[in-house]
Amino acid sequence: MNVQTEVVINRPRTQVADYAANPDNAPQWYVNIHKSQRLTDGPLGVGSKAAFTARFLGRELNYTYEFVEYVPGGKLVMRTAQGPFPMQTTYTWTDDDGGTRMTLGNSGRPSGFSRLAGLVMAPMMRRENRKDLRKLKAILESQ
Repeated sequence: MNVQTEVVINRPRTQVADYAANPDNAPQWYVNIHKSQRLTDGPLGVGSKAAFTARFLGRELNYTYEFVEYVPGGKLVMRTAQGPFPMQTTYTWTDDDGGTRMTLGNSGRPSGFSRLAGLVMAPMMRRENRKDLRKLKAILESQ
């Protein structure tokens, strides 16, 4: 499964990237995430970990992401360190006509699911990601 969505947010790249990369903000803009907790102290960087609780497909999911690549203001790659869906999430931020183009990508294969289930999940995940990015845009553009 490989899902990618994007949005242009009318705010400076550093503002968008700083807000989106901060796990503390995830419950505010991810529609399905209702709890987040940093598991490592200090500034965000490679090796930082955060735990999330989300609802997806009627189930509550608990999982931990680890930052495996981080270029502040440019790119963040996180991988699940544990949880039901081995997943990699990538954020990229680029300048776009005075605003910021943010791309949100998810790739991986949910364990215990058939290939057919993965094909069904991809459009659902794309739809949820679009909702997330619309919410992020609304939050940041209202500040």
